[in-house]
Amino acid sequence: MRSTRRPAQAIAAVAAIAMLGVAAPAAGAATSGRSAPEPGARCSADVSLLGFTDALDKTTFEGTAVAGLSALAPARRSRLLALSDNIGTTPARLYDLALTSGRGKALSAEVRGMTTLRRPDGAPYTGADFDGEGLVAEHGGRTVLASSETEPSIRRFRLSDGRQVAALDVPARFRVSPAGQAAVNQTFEALAATPDGRVLYAGMEGPLSADGRDTAGRGLQRILRYDGGPGATYSPAAQYAYRTDPGLGLVELVALGDGQLLALERGFTAGVGNTVRVYRVSATGVPDVSGVESLATLTDPRAWLGKQLLADLVDCPPSGATAKQPQPNPLLDNIEGMALGGRLPGDRRTLYLVSDDNNNAVQTTRLYALSVRLPDEARLTGRALLSATAYRPGPVSGTRLAPTPVNGVTPPFPGQPIPGFSAVIPAVPGSRSADRLLAMPDNGFGSKDNSPDFLLRAYVIEPDYRSGEIGVRRHIGFRDPDRKVPFRIVNQDTADRLLTGADFDIESLAWDARGDLWIGEEFGPYLIRTDRTGKVLQAPIPLPDGTKSPQSPDLKPGESPTLPASRGFEAMAASEDGWTLYPILEGAKVGDSDQRRRVIYEFDVRAGAYTGRTWSFRVDDPGLVVGDAAVLDDRRLLLIERDNEMGPSARIKRLVVTDLDAAAPDGLLPRRTAVDLLRVADPKGVSTPARPGEYGVGPLFSFPLQSVESVLPLGGDRVVVANDNNFPGNDGRIPGRADDTEVIVLDVPGLRD
Repeated sequence: MRSTRRPAQAIAAVAAIAMLGVAAPAAGAATSGRSAPEPGARCSADVSLLGFTDALDKTTFEGTAVAGLSALAPARRSRLLALSDNIGTTPARLYDLALTSGRGKALSAEVRGMTTLRRPDGAPYTGADFDGEGLVAEHGGRTVLASSETEPSIRRFRLSDGRQVAALDVPARFRVSPAGQAAVNQTFEALAATPDGRVLYAGMEGPLSADGRDTAGRGLQRILRYDGGPGATYSPAAQYAYRTDPGLGLVELVALGDGQLLALERGFTAGVGNTVRVYRVSATGVPDVSGVESLATLTDPRAWLGKQLLADLVDCPPSGATAKQPQPNPLLDNIEGMALGGRLPGDRRTLYLVSDDNNNAVQTTRLYALSVRLPDEARLTGRALLSATAYRPGPVSGTRLAPTPVNGVTPPFPGQPIPGFSAVIPAVPGSRSADRLLAMPDNGFGSKDNSPDFLLRAYVIEPDYRSGEIGVRRHIGFRDPDRKVPFRIVNQDTADRLLTGADFDIESLAWDARGDLWIGEEFGPYLIRTDRTGKVLQAPIPLPDGTKSPQSPDLKPGESPTLPASRGFEAMAASEDGWTLYPILEGAKVGDSDQRRRVIYEFDVRAGAYTGRTWSFRVDDPGLVVGDAAVLDDRRLLLIERDNEMGPSARIKRLVVTDLDAAAPDGLLPRRTAVDLLRVADPKGVSTPARPGEYGVGPLFSFPLQSVESVLPLGGDRVVVANDNNFPGNDGRIPGRADDTEVIVLDVPGLRD
């Protein structure tokens, strides 16, 4: 039966470190719309360590070892329930932990009681027939649900006497082999219920034999969804496909509601130690895979649960922690339990973790408190399309292209196509409206040789998000009548000297404080200044460090380029006052020892010169590029990071926030993913009805277009994103059909936090 609280036998926890904190801004202090600084020692942009304690390590309570803690569940205020996974013939049990924490206080924990888990006849379960791994405290505090890896099983127990009062159905294939397809000690390690108790999730630590791992070593695993209610019957309702990181297992889940979860993945390498990662997971629009015999047959990324890394705990400050065996960070151990605690300022919550010491002398029972940023998921609020074949008046173009059909379109073209947008800015400087924009295509068809008949322009567009169509009102034609360009151009000897795609590859665009336009260009790379009518005002400005692409007109005979082709100023942001530009190289320089580095420069508009200051933004993989950038506020930038794939092959299209004022001493910038553009909720059906064969629309909206190249923050948390359709070469939305140009509006909660 449940033990009474006896202070003389309770174990007082001693804090390992003090609670870490950062003072909130003083009253009236300017914060530029940002939330109060996050307390704690930062592990990532989304997670900070608030504290930890080892006080429960190698202790006993009422003759039992406080060991093997594999699951946590929030109980009453400042209380946690902790489930032991049981070893040998030890009775199955859970502990009642009282916590103390707060500003200026150390994190502490104290065992206040113990419940032995018993069969319906009152006999205790033991490690021989119960391996407790997942725990849910049900509403009302009278019962708990506990998962066991042994069969596996999910059982309901009364807290008053620990007796089992119910058991949930488990689909046959999830039973341990030979009864099913599950491996020993790889079953229901994770268990979580939504805040309203109506949905229960049971996560497999490892894959079923029919699912296995992929060639990269990622586990192809299933999470079961049960529908029901606290204290009532739960029935299997769906299965979701989940991929772990290579070599890791899924050890815990927390259900946030509305299909949002947290996942804890963990692994161990002998002689190295543990890997522990916390992820944000989304089930929005994800299909039920109950009828899929093997998850290895799933090829569409939208069939898998969405997963975004919140923190790799190896990156947390050690904060005085010690380890009894090799660890990449002494703070780490065999972390298996996770529970969500109270609310913190902003969109943050307290997250508790606990490590399972396996009753091993060289492992530690450690309780952690983290601050985790958990805003609502991004939502699609507007979408408008411009037909790929919406030609504008002008000379026939594409005459240098092969006259063969590409995605249903055959060159040459009857006029000037609009091959997507490489930059989108307000049509009027300072405007925050998404209804009237200045949108600029690039050089046309991809190279100097095939684009001499493509005229460089920026179009004033008016997206109508109700009709889903984009109106084109007028254009600005870029030209050089005053002969500021020092090298020969296609229209060299004409009066207007209209610029073409053989002269420049224009990719980014910004207004300055005077109302002039600045263009970031890739052939040089150059900065080009024009007036608001598109007339070039001065000679193109090269980089002072001598960076040149293979297409640079400044490249001398025999000189080697220092930048690969098409890796120039794809992105450029302008400060809020319009006096500073931040052009960004799309890719790494030739020979850079860090091929993930993307250099950000600073340009003084008043002086008309580079300041000499640079920063480094590091993409996740050398093959990724920076597609565009805009100032979010102060000196924070919002960037597009993307791969070069489209349709179901697209894997990375995201918006990332960085802060120039938070750079490391070597200039490396921090980063925080603001939204995964391949996984955006569309609860109001903005993207539907779908066109025949259309990919990426519905409750889960994706922007799987190859060249996502335009981002524009609006007021609050709203953002405009648009694509370059590389006309007519892209067909990421409807196979075999040239992509249209899409302008979408997103609501990104917490964007400016």
